[in-house]
Amino acid sequence: MPRRNDGGAGAPPEPFTGLSATGLSRSFGAVHAVVRMDLHAPAGQVTALIGPNGSGKTTLLLMLASLLAPDTGSISVMGVDPVKNPAAARAKIGWMPDTLGVWEALTAREILSTLARFYHLPKAAIPGRVTELLERVKLTDLADQKARVLSRGQQQRLSLARALIHDPEVLLLDEPASGLDPGSRIALRGILRELAAEGKAIVVSSHVLAELDEIADGAVFVNKGQSVLTQSVAQAVGQSRKYSIAALDAADLASGLAALRVPYTEGVGRGPSVNVNVGSTLEASKLLRELITAGVAVHDFGPAAGALEETYMSMESEQP
Repeated sequence: MPRRNDGGAGAPPEPFTGLSATGLSRSFGAVHAVVRMDLHAPAGQVTALIGPNGSGKTTLLLMLASLLAPDTGSISVMGVDPVKNPAAARAKIGWMPDTLGVWEALTAREILSTLARFYHLPKAAIPGRVTELLERVKLTDLADQKARVLSRGQQQRLSLARALIHDPEVLLLDEPASGLDPGSRIALRGILRELAAEGKAIVVSSHVLAELDEIADGAVFVNKGQSVLTQSVAQAVGQSRKYSIAALDAADLASGLAALRVPYTEGVGRGPSVNVNVGSTLEASKLLRELITAGVAVHDFGPAAGALEETYMSMESEQP
């Protein structure tokens, strides 16, 4: 992914409330894991962190969570510098790593109760808070089961509840949808959108880009330890994209596109389809109308990939 000029660098716009990192760098010996990386996650929004394996995402998240000190650069967690005041920053941060790391002999309820005490929640308030979170992540029926018997997906839901126990202002989630079944993924979307509506700044690192279209407000793309592009989901949806088209008669579709002078390539899928590039959703709507007017029996018409996935793949294709 080459560096782009359309966003991401420098200080956040003022006034800014949320999580901000500017010019972060971190090396491990001769390995430069993060190099002058920027990320600005506004309060009240979900910000996706997208990049290939080895791009520096986890190192960045560890620095944001105050678990790893940057070599250079600055971080602000709702106005608190985690390097200078890690305890105050951690009180504002909910951290969900990609693996839970549970106390296997404790139950889900005991784990959350223990974390609540670590965060100094009032003793009388802990049972109610634990019950509330178990209900929110749909683990009420498993509340008194030992953690070792929970499935991967159930452990992920418990990890989210654990990150929320102290009602943090910032959430850092590393692959939160990993291991979740389709129903749990949908529930996760709803929970994250609710939390953003409550004013929390949420950063989600995930390889499931189609999910991020439904969850995120914006995205920061990273590669080789650098932030290369910042883009809102609205910008991603409105950009030039590849659309997939299928019709009852493939020959009619090919003739219709040829008559409209629209170049196409053969699609990849179970049934016959073609891919075309369109410049905007307005252009896509116009093309569909023209095909139907020409008598082409179109039965499938839509983006060939998610909006953020389209950006990611276009950036990948630009690599030398």
